[in-house]
Amino acid sequence: MTTSDQLQGYPYGAVYFRKSHPPEEDWERDYAVAAEDGGNIFRHWFLWSAIEIAPGEYDWADYDAQLDLAAQNKITTIIAEMMNNAPEWAFRQFPEARYVRADGSVVRPQMGGSCATGGFPGLCLDHDGVRELAGNFLRALATRYHDHPGMGGYDVWNECNYAADTCFCPATLDRFRDWLKERYESPRAVGRAWRRPSFADWADIEPPRGVGGAYPDQLDWLRFRLDNAYGLMRWRIEQLRGIDSRNKITAHGIAASLTKMAPGGADDWRAAAEVESYGMTWGSSRHGDEPWRQLHAIDLVRAASRGKPFWHAESYAGPLWMQPQVINKPRDEGRIATPDDVRYWNLVSMAGGARGVLYLRWRPLVDGPLFGAFGGYGMDGSRTERSAAMKEMATWANAPEQAGLWRSAPVKGDLGIIYLPDSQLFAYAQQGHTDYYARAMEGAYAGFLAGNIQADWVHIDHLEEYELLYLPYPIMVPETYRTKITAWVEAGGTLISEGCPGYFGDGGRVAYRRPGWLEELFGAAEDYVEFTPDLLDGLELTVDGARLHGSTFLQAYRPTTGTASGWYDDGRIAAVDHAYGDGRTRLIGTFPGAGFARHPEPGRERFFADLLGWAGREQQVITSDRRSYARLSDGDGGRYLWVLNPTRQPITPTITLSGASAAITSVVALRSAEAKAVDDHTLEVTVPARDAGVFRLG
Repeated sequence: MTTSDQLQGYPYGAVYFRKSHPPEEDWERDYAVAAEDGGNIFRHWFLWSAIEIAPGEYDWADYDAQLDLAAQNKITTIIAEMMNNAPEWAFRQFPEARYVRADGSVVRPQMGGSCATGGFPGLCLDHDGVRELAGNFLRALATRYHDHPGMGGYDVWNECNYAADTCFCPATLDRFRDWLKERYESPRAVGRAWRRPSFADWADIEPPRGVGGAYPDQLDWLRFRLDNAYGLMRWRIEQLRGIDSRNKITAHGIAASLTKMAPGGADDWRAAAEVESYGMTWGSSRHGDEPWRQLHAIDLVRAASRGKPFWHAESYAGPLWMQPQVINKPRDEGRIATPDDVRYWNLVSMAGGARGVLYLRWRPLVDGPLFGAFGGYGMDGSRTERSAAMKEMATWANAPEQAGLWRSAPVKGDLGIIYLPDSQLFAYAQQGHTDYYARAMEGAYAGFLAGNIQADWVHIDHLEEYELLYLPYPIMVPETYRTKITAWVEAGGTLISEGCPGYFGDGGRVAYRRPGWLEELFGAAEDYVEFTPDLLDGLELTVDGARLHGSTFLQAYRPTTGTASGWYDDGRIAAVDHAYGDGRTRLIGTFPGAGFARHPEPGRERFFADLLGWAGREQQVITSDRRSYARLSDGDGGRYLWVLNPTRQPITPTITLSGASAAITSVVALRSAEAKAVDDHTLEVTVPARDAGVFRLG
């Protein structure tokens, strides 16, 4: 799990201490209340700027008290080492290590809105002197706490991502040139690749200061930033592991691989690969409370974790007052969290496989822009209706009868949606944003989910684990991955691809020698193409008898060795089916995912559901009520059915399992829901409002 063996049961708790709050006089009471209410884990921000108050002089007193109270109350501590706030004296000592923005402006030390403490956003760890200081701090921290009885583990990167416009300091430019030296034999070779032939010395090479056009230098810079950031993450872990080989190491991101990987490094797969468990910050206040949103996020983290334990590391249990994401949002879209919301958000993550839930705050901050935000308890630490919901969920999750539930995991999905990082990097470098890419990815997931089809996120490196895959926004597919996809289909895979596959080549140029990959894999030649996203949101087409919306780009075809299976309303061919080796493909010439994101009308999910039938696959779980979402879990703990009800009234859906699944011989309800067997593969269930039915199936 996320902690040492001292933690028994389901981890349930919150972030508690952030130096500025809560006040010392409340600590003892708060810990006692947390323990009484079922809390068994706290995470604290160990702020470098608040601890190393002078070079080599550490003030641990407040943090010692947190771990001592944790041990006394049988609460496990996760140490969140916060390197993104350097000591104030270090800014004076290493002024050249201050972050530099793309426009050349220097970032000065400032207060952190999430903790009302100074030293943010820290100093650049690419600087050797700063990295030495930071390493000293990490090793001192591990030395002090690794054997403490309240200790459970380290969170090495809070919300794994970075600012889009930093850093351009001298140390980072040197590291970029070192990165290039590992990939190019000379400055002249860089110049040939970048189409900037007058590089005579490594010192001539600087990163681009913006995006737009998807030129090779922009793509290289974006890839360097990712490699560099995750190399520094690995370095942090090495500092801790050099002292502490026992306590677990975790991290958590923001479930933003689809939106912020290219500009901000939020790659859940790369982050999860570095640690023993992983998690996410996610809340409906910021992201929206449409049912697909949290499900898509937890499924993303589950996929990225690759079988490792993962947790909802920062969940919401209170309001978010005046932040820009919530202005003009309705009250009931997660903006003002209710006890019912707290319960439902917990259950969504649990159904998705999360094996721990923590809140951003146990009690909210009292100053800064996030005053009053997120916490389930009052600003004075008093109990609230929301904290009562937290207590109910903590008690339920840790009840003995739930022990088997947490030993099972979500089953493999009906199909996979391919996550291809290069496609997003290209989209961001070309357009300066990821909106079109993200809309295609998220819309495809939402389209499948609207028919209760479980679509797993599948990294391009893991194609072989699935037999049926959907490829959104494939306009840039590197040659290595074109070869990989082709071989996978030839070996028996079934691929559904959106339009313009591989339209741009590795260097960001149009692959104008066609048909090429289009004809080989998809049996089609391009008849017409149009890149006019502002004109295509009303695009409609028919594929295999199903009406759907397209969006963003349009490609029409002439079948070569394939067969037409879809048409635009003007009669041009919009889809082509093709047999290739032992597998087959379906190519749709626009972006149905983005089309569904724009137009999620009832009935338009039929296109996504029909794809399963076309591929010869039976849906694992069908629900008669499209407002509900049903998932299966299986494993050492047994087989379980989760039925989620996001609505604010009870529902009574009929749930049908596929004929290929084991027959239902018994049903035990683990939550306040009812189930009646209709036959050995069908249940009629009743689920309360904003709740979930959880059933153990015999």
